[in-house]
Amino acid sequence: MNYHINTKCLYGNHDKSPVDNTGAISFPIYQTATFAHPDVGSSTGYDYSRLQNPTREQLEKVVASLENGIDAVAFSSGMAAMNALMELFQPGDHILASNDLYGGTIRIFNQINKKNGIEVTYLDTSDADLVENSIKNNTKAIFVETPTNPMMNITDLGAIARIAKSHQLLFLVDNTFLSPYFQNPIDFGADVVLHSGTKFLGGHNDTLAGFLVLASTSLSEQIRFILKTTGSGLAPFDSWLLLRGIKTLAIRMEAQQKNAIAIAEWLKNQDKIRSIYYVGLPSHPGYEVNLRQSRGFGSMISFHVDTPATAFRILRKVNLIQYAESLGGVESLITYPMLQTHADVPVEEREAKGINDTLLRFSVGIEKVEDLIADLAQALEEK
Repeated sequence: MNYHINTKCLYGNHDKSPVDNTGAISFPIYQTATFAHPDVGSSTGYDYSRLQNPTREQLEKVVASLENGIDAVAFSSGMAAMNALMELFQPGDHILASNDLYGGTIRIFNQINKKNGIEVTYLDTSDADLVENSIKNNTKAIFVETPTNPMMNITDLGAIARIAKSHQLLFLVDNTFLSPYFQNPIDFGADVVLHSGTKFLGGHNDTLAGFLVLASTSLSEQIRFILKTTGSGLAPFDSWLLLRGIKTLAIRMEAQQKNAIAIAEWLKNQDKIRSIYYVGLPSHPGYEVNLRQSRGFGSMISFHVDTPATAFRILRKVNLIQYAESLGGVESLITYPMLQTHADVPVEEREAKGINDTLLRFSVGIEKVEDLIADLAQALEEK
């Protein structure tokens, strides 16, 4: 049965696991490293938790159902998932990537993959012609974030998927910011969808996780071999925390988006705010494209203030909103990208993208929106 995504958050596709025979409403935590064999040459289907564990398997089924994928593989963090993804490539391969990305992704491209002989070209992936004209003989994949982190740029998933398919390239999409509740890149032609499960999927700022969702059996087999070989799978207890977090994904995303829209509208009228980057504002250049390929706008807002002093004052004075890295949890967090998420990006590159000393990134939580606005208002005051 094809369930609505709200229902999938609770049950996935409601596939009954062979180990789930107690009627437990909360899927059990199988806190075991290994499993006994019933006989020589036979297996229960589980041999060693590095390969697979029932709790992780249940989580993977739920995430695959949310993203309409063939399979999902759960990793110990978003960056562990990203590292596994890059193991699909060989020295001499070339990848086209969005020119505004999470700093950790840029770091792995520039510091790890480059030394391993993989070439990455950064470009504006919202320009489909530019993407197609940048393909080389050794290009193997196109990697995008949409919306991007932190400037909220939008890429037309369908347009890039068509280019990728016409050149036999893999199309890789980081869908962390909108989550599978609001956007499903596989439906538009993506081959692999990446998530930092630490963020909206977990939703409570209490665990690390990462996912690769695969659109084909071949990719599933390759990624599962990499997982088995490198040992970067998600632990049973963390898998259970993600299962529990995803149960409320739908209601959290709706509440956070509602708050974000109200805050973005409020920010538009503040004298010290110079620019706002939120895909839910009709003035956003990617607004119409995002409408076509998603069911919502999410709760991530970036904005420029008038001076570095104003940025420092906000970070020091917020009380309810917390100055911390990460995003997507029920608690509102504000981040200073130039010193936190993008500190390792060279200054010239960072500032060319607008990631400077007046940019703040705001992950809007589920608090009462009037309380969040009041906290921002008092932090903006010069006293």
